[in-house]
Amino acid sequence: MKIALIGYGKMGKMLEAIAIERGHQIVSRIDVENPNDFYSPEFSSADIALEFTTPAAVEQNIRKAWAAGVKVVSGTTGWHENLPILQRELEENGKTLFWASNFSIGVNIFFEINRQLAKIMNAFPQYDVKIEETHHKQKKDAPSGTAITLADNILSELNGKHSWTLSPEQNDFSIEITAKREGEVAGIHSTIYDSPEDIITLTHNAKSRAGFALGAILAAEFLQDKTGFFTMQNLLKINN
Repeated sequence: MKIALIGYGKMGKMLEAIAIERGHQIVSRIDVENPNDFYSPEFSSADIALEFTTPAAVEQNIRKAWAAGVKVVSGTTGWHENLPILQRELEENGKTLFWASNFSIGVNIFFEINRQLAKIMNAFPQYDVKIEETHHKQKKDAPSGTAITLADNILSELNGKHSWTLSPEQNDFSIEITAKREGEVAGIHSTIYDSPEDIITLTHNAKSRAGFALGAILAAEFLQDKTGFFTMQNLLKINN
């Protein structure tokens, strides 16, 4: 498979290493220094583009890739409120996008466990839920896209909560998210259910970015013969 990289920082280089290890070819590397390469024959020869950049650039990057006839796997977070716009565009124009707030297999299993726990907790209103997340100091968005997806999954199942708020803003009807930025932490996410009698805590701790990168390559391989919009639930065959 021919792969183009959109964003060539730490994540882009890790994607490159894993893609080559799995037998794929990197045909284009686009970063802030060479945006005109979107219009190059090398980029348009790609089967898939892996887009890991910034919230300000992601929508433009996806559209440029589509214009070149290239499918996109994107892991950029901090812009998900605009995702439905691109979903409508791809449906109308026969384009392809695989988006995830987190490509780690373990995190997506964590998402599903939390969704099921939220269902159970409807019978036990004495437990109040909150989310804590910690990432490296270079991470630009807060809360993380993973924390937002986690909150949205809980909100879809848990009665009595209607939104999430970033600490210190909080109210009885919202899930409080606390976001910390420390050192080189790859990503720690915890869901905490607190009652007067006890505390239940579920935690996913990423050892490195390697799990995210491998998941993105698996998504690209999954996407080769498909058209439309896909998520990790499609890849992992998780049904709501």
